[in-house]
Amino acid sequence: VQLQASGGGLVQAGDSLRLSCTASRRIGSRFFMGWFRQAPGREREFVAVMNWNSRHTYYADSVKGRFTISRDGRENTVYLQMNGLKPEDTAVYYCAADSSVILSQLREGSQYDYWGPGALVTVSS
Repeated sequence: VQLQASGGGLVQAGDSLRLSCTASRRIGSRFFMGWFRQAPGREREFVAVMNWNSRHTYYADSVKGRFTISRDGRENTVYLQMNGLKPEDTAVYYCAADSSVILSQLREGSQYDYWGPGALVTVSS
């Protein structure tokens, strides 16, 4: 599966952005698909992920209530709606997917074999 993300950009604090990630083929029901991010000088961190079949969602505490992950099954696309952006949200956002994610470890990047090239989000204060 190849993933292609889009929607990054430069915004001011408090603004909104929506990231999109489209898979090159149909996403199976066992897949988890979502987002990680890596800020300059920091390690990659979990942002949000969705179980493709159940649509159950999981969020990092730092984005809960501000970010929303959703999907379009017909388009094999997952979205990340980011509202109330803060300067600390500045990072490269990576789309990730896998069909063999262990539920207790879904926040770990090592669970995902498929990664997109990343979309830069810059939030100015």
